[in-house]
Amino acid sequence: MPKAPAKTKQVAAIPFRFTERGDLQVLLVTSRETKRWVVPKGWPWPRIANYKAAQGEAWEEAGVIGNAIKGKIGSFAYEKRKGSKSIPVKVLVYLLEVTDLARSWPEVGERKRAWFSPDKAADAVQEPGLKDLLRGLGEIVPRQAPAG
Repeated sequence: MPKAPAKTKQVAAIPFRFTERGDLQVLLVTSRETKRWVVPKGWPWPRIANYKAAQGEAWEEAGVIGNAIKGKIGSFAYEKRKGSKSIPVKVLVYLLEVTDLARSWPEVGERKRAWFSPDKAADAVQEPGLKDLLRGLGEIVPRQAPAG
């Protein structure tokens, strides 16, 4: 019996912020090809810690400036399309506290970005494991007092 293929790994960031009222928001971007809402993600970077690579992907895909948090908060699986084939991918997910958004970034002309509440973000994405992570964010994101 042939072995199941090993899952390829990617890294992802869930960029987050708190509004002036103290409400948690997450930033999603559209995928380049299908225009679905997704979190910024990509392949691990050689000799760079995964959480820092996730931060780099958030910069490239969404113009996020901020601080990635070292420990992963979970993972989810999806099927990555490669031509006519698809490969199973396990995505390691890290939180990224947003301090600013750039007006221009490497993929500015290829993607849209938008802020969502965690529940609305969960409704917007397709991957069941990512939906679960987004719905549980309120329990794990470091809290801060509302400004003002």
